[in-house]
This record gives sequence, C-alpha cells and structure tokens, in this order.
Amino acid sequence: MSGVATTTVSARKAVSRDWKAPIVLDAFAVVALILAFVATRAGTSTFGLATRGDLVALPPLTVPTGGTVTALALVLAGLAVAAHAFVLFGAGRRVPLRLIAGFAAVFLVAFLTWASAGRTVPVPGLLVGGLALSTPLVFGALGGVIGERAGVVNVAIEGQLLLGAFSAAVVGSVTGQPVLGLVAAVAGSVLVALVLAALAIRYVVDQVIVGVVLNVLVTGLTGFLYAKVLKSDAELFNAPDRFPVLPIPGLSAIPIIGPVLFRQTIIVYLMYIAVFAVWFGLFKTRWGLRVRAVGEHPTAADTVGINVNRTRFRNVALAGAIAGVGGAYFTLDSVGAFNKEMTNGMGFIALAAVIFGRWHPIRATLAALLFGFATNLQSMLGIIGSPVPSEFLLMLPYVITVFAVAGLVGRSRAPAAGGKPYLKS
Repeated sequence: MSGVATTTVSARKAVSRDWKAPIVLDAFAVVALILAFVATRAGTSTFGLATRGDLVALPPLTVPTGGTVTALALVLAGLAVAAHAFVLFGAGRRVPLRLIAGFAAVFLVAFLTWASAGRTVPVPGLLVGGLALSTPLVFGALGGVIGERAGVVNVAIEGQLLLGAFSAAVVGSVTGQPVLGLVAAVAGSVLVALVLAALAIRYVVDQVIVGVVLNVLVTGLTGFLYAKVLKSDAELFNAPDRFPVLPIPGLSAIPIIGPVLFRQTIIVYLMYIAVFAVWFGLFKTRWGLRVRAVGEHPTAADTVGINVNRTRFRNVALAGAIAGVGGAYFTLDSVGAFNKEMTNGMGFIALAAVIFGRWHPIRATLAALLFGFATNLQSMLGIIGSPVPSEFLLMLPYVITVFAVAGLVGRSRAPAAGGKPYLKS
C-alpha cells in the first residue's frame, strides 16, 4: 500500500503546469482595465441586431461606453482569470477551453463597447462577414487535417486554394456554369495534391520543401496566366457567374442566427456538410481508423494488411479536393473574379488552424472561424472609425492567431508519423 501511495504522490508532483494561458488571459485583462479606467470614452454604443427578413425585428441594444456595464464586464473577466488560475495551479490541470471562450466573449463585448462609442455595430453583418472570410480557411483546414492524419504534412494548402480559385474562374467563365467551375476547382487542387503525394510519398522528398515549392510554383503560374490571359480578355476568362444565395425557409428568418447560417450559398452549405463528414469519417468509420493508423504507426498498419503509401496517396488527393472547394469560394462566391495572389496567405493560416485545433476537424474549424471573425472585426472597426490605430487593426487577425496557437492551446501532439516517409522493409 505504501508503494502505491508513494507512486500516487510522485505522479501528482510530476504534473506539469502550463503558465501560458493564465499569462495571456491576465495580459488581456490588464488591457481591458486600461481601456475602462484610463483610456475612457464618453458616449453610447449601439449594437444592431435586426436584418431585413427576420421573423422578429429585434430592437438595437444600447450600451453606455463607460461606467457600470464596462466595469461589470471586467469583473466577470477577472473572475474568469481567477477560475483559470485556480484550476491550473490548484488541481494541476489544463485551463478548460470553455473558460477561455467565456473570458474571450466578455473581453470582446467590453472592447467593442469601448471602440464603438457613438457608433453602431451591425452584429449580424459582423458575423456574416466573419463566416464568409472563414469559409476557405475551413476547407483548407479540413484538407490539412486529413493529410496530416494520414502522415503527410500538407504545406501546399496555399497552392491548392490558389489553383482552385484560378480554375474555377476560367472554367466558370468559359462555360457560364458555376457548377462546372466548382468541379474544375476541385480538379486543379487535386492536381497540386497529387504532385505533392508523388514527390513526398513515392520519391521521399521532404514534405515541407515540396509544399513550399508547389506554393511558389502555383503562385508564379497563376500570376503569369492572369497577366497574359485573364487580363487581356476578362469578359471571356474572368467573369464567372456566382452561386446565388439560397435562404432556407423558416431557419433563415431566425434573428441573428438565420442571416449568418441559413442565408448562404451552396458552397457554405457544403462546408457544413464537409465538417460533419470529415469528423464522422475520421472517428466513426473503418476508413478513418485506417487513416489514423497510417499516420500514427504505419508499421503496425502495414502488419495488419493496410497498404500505407496507397492509403496516404488517396487521402492526400481527397484533402486536395476539399481544399479545392475552398478555392472555388473566392471566385464563385466571395469576389466573383480571379485576382493575382488572391488567397493572400490563407493556406498558411489554415495550416495554423490545424495545429490550433490539434488535428481535430471540429476544433480546426473553430480555429478557422476565429481567424475569419478577427479579420472581419478589423475591417468593421476601421469602417466605424475606431480610435485603435489602423496598423494595429491590420495586425489583429495575425496577433489573435499567434496568441491562439502559442499561448492558449497548451501542448499539442501531431500524428506520430506525420511528415515521415514510410519505406517498407
């Protein structure tokens, strides 16, 4: 018995405590305190909640910028920080994600109340814009999750999104059919994925180097074709029809939620299906078990009869197909035309979302939504004339991503065989 007790005590002493989350949360709490009691602003902030077509038109929410409401929000934020510290240091456990989310929500409300003094914040518009900017990130992150779960680091997400957008624009314009443009986007992205798979799996080239080279190659190729072909005859090659908005009867009339989730195009609805399908497939099906096996322990998978390299090859192609739908979103939904380097590094942000989400499709989706919301928040604050410097607003999405990946997620363990080629002995 004494041996058991000693082992238990030693295990408790060996528990590692992660300081990162409490430090980050305390830093944000200090920022909120400074905004509330040092850089105070007079006036009233208005949060618009209604949109045309709502079943019930919610009245705008008016909040005083300083004083009671902001102070109360800071008190709640302080309680959340105290709860984090208690859980982390008292019980030796990681800070629960729900407490981090609660703190973030309180801080966001307090910050928006301060930043929008004398202005109106259109809440549905803020959320709709955030979802729009997140959609290609979600598709890219899902492709990254599948690839890395199979043991291949998909650094080429950027190139897959970009070639998908280019292919969708050209084929959609020439045929006049956005559905064919979507198919072409998937085909173009799969082509990039197949090159990645061939070099990384068949010829055992370093996966990160291959991904970077493919991104540069696709960027240069699409830029050249854009300048020489698309710009010279944009009406023929770069004017695709966009997918129409398809409101879901009944659900689209729900205040706030309806305009955000259920007044969307077919690509966004495909995103909802893709998130569920990837989660269900990876964790509830035989296919998912095989994918995770070749990504964690390929030798053991090979022993039970799974063709490791064939499984990896097929799933890298599948990951490319999913990323291609995200690329099509740029030209067939959001922008309506192809522009040079229009993905603007979103493939790398999608890769960061994979890490932030710990290689889990739902968590990676939430990480992608976080970045999309931060990007749209930056734009909205600039429109309403926020006193926050424009340079900081441009940094905001990337700062949030860095904090999320480096400060709040704790320890992350990638699939054990991720990035390692499998050579059958």
